[in-house]
Amino acid sequence: MKKLTQGMPLAMPVQGSSSSPHSLLTRVPQVFKSLEKALTLLMVLALVAMIALVFVNVVLRYGFNSGISISVELSRFLFVWVTFMGAVTALIRQEHLSVNTFADNLPAACRRVLDRVVTLVMLGCCLMLLKGSFDQTVLNWSNLSPISGIPVGVFYLAGLMAGVLMTLILLWRLLTPLPLHGVTGKKATDLSSDQQGDTP
Repeated sequence: MKKLTQGMPLAMPVQGSSSSPHSLLTRVPQVFKSLEKALTLLMVLALVAMIALVFVNVVLRYGFNSGISISVELSRFLFVWVTFMGAVTALIRQEHLSVNTFADNLPAACRRVLDRVVTLVMLGCCLMLLKGSFDQTVLNWSNLSPISGIPVGVFYLAGLMAGVLMTLILLWRLLTPLPLHGVTGKKATDLSSDQQGDTP
C-alpha cells in the first residue's frame, strides 16, 4: 500500500469541478435557459397587464363615459417591450423564421461553414440594432410622454436591451460548437445526429 501511494499526487483533480473550463462552458446554456424563463414570465405579466388596461379602459369608456388616460401609453410601452423580449426568447429557442432548402442539400462541412456565416451576419445586424437603439435612447430620454410622463427613450431601451442580449447569444454560438448551444426539441435531435452546425 505504501509503494502504491509513493509517486502519486496528494490531491487528484476532480473531473467536472466548477473551476474547469468545460464546466463553465456547459453552464452558459443553463444561464440562457434561465434568462428565457425569466423573459417569458415578464412577457406573460406584461400581456396580462395590457389586457387588463385595455379591457378596463373600454368598460369605463362605453359604460361610464370615462377612462384611464394613461392606459393607452402604458399598453404601447408594454407592447414594444414584449415584442423585443419575444425576439430574444425566440433566438434562444432557435425559433426564428429560416429558409433551409439550400442549406439542407449541402454537405455537412459546407453547412457548418454556412451556419457560421449566417450567425456572423445576424451578429452584425444585432450590433447595428444595439448602436441605433443606444443613440435613440440617449437622444429621446429627456423627451417625456404627454400623458404618463415616461421618457420616450424607454421605447428604444427595449431595442437596446434586446440588442445586447442577442449579441451575447450570437457571440456564444459563433465561438462554440453545437453541443454547447443548449438547443432543445426536434431541431436539436436532427442537428446533433449529423454533427452539423446550428441554423439560427
